[in-house]
Amino acid sequence: MSRRIYILNGHPAADTLSHSFAETYGTAARTAGHEVRLHHLHELRFDMDFERAGYKDPKPLEPDLEAVLAHIDWAEHVVMFAPMWWGGLPAKLKGLFDRAFLPGRAFDTRNPLRTGMPRPMLSGRSARVVLTSDTPTWFLWLAYRNPIAATLKGHIFGFVGIKPVRVTQFAGASEATPEKVARWLKTVEALGARGA
Repeated sequence: MSRRIYILNGHPAADTLSHSFAETYGTAARTAGHEVRLHHLHELRFDMDFERAGYKDPKPLEPDLEAVLAHIDWAEHVVMFAPMWWGGLPAKLKGLFDRAFLPGRAFDTRNPLRTGMPRPMLSGRSARVVLTSDTPTWFLWLAYRNPIAATLKGHIFGFVGIKPVRVTQFAGASEATPEKVARWLKTVEALGARGA
């Protein structure tokens, strides 16, 4: 079954593994009949600093951030590729979420859930996150309980209603052999073909 898929390459640099993954996923998804829209973070122009003490007077969103939100509104499935830096997301990617996922656009504080939590406004979509890191995935789980995956599933995508969120992690990215990268690309290609 065809799906509307929005792909966000969340690496702030141009020639990266995340860029290759995003392009590979997109090509496979289009070939399989899915509708695809794709953004590369390094091409998006916006001020990543929220700079305000609350949500009462947020900065107007730049056209590129409005485009990101429009593509998420359009999508049935959101796919994000990103590296893990210092246990979290790159600053520009985190800034995208800080700036774009605002009350009235991504969650509703005026009409909370019975729990008192804000009501998600982006429900009805699923997500796939593909993360690269140098830290082995088993160590992230054993030592830290994999906080980046928990943050993306619960505090970012899940908070605004995008779920389920499935996470794929590739470790040893900086020193990956061409053979290992080829295997990873095959995995990403298969995900794209399935629209998963």
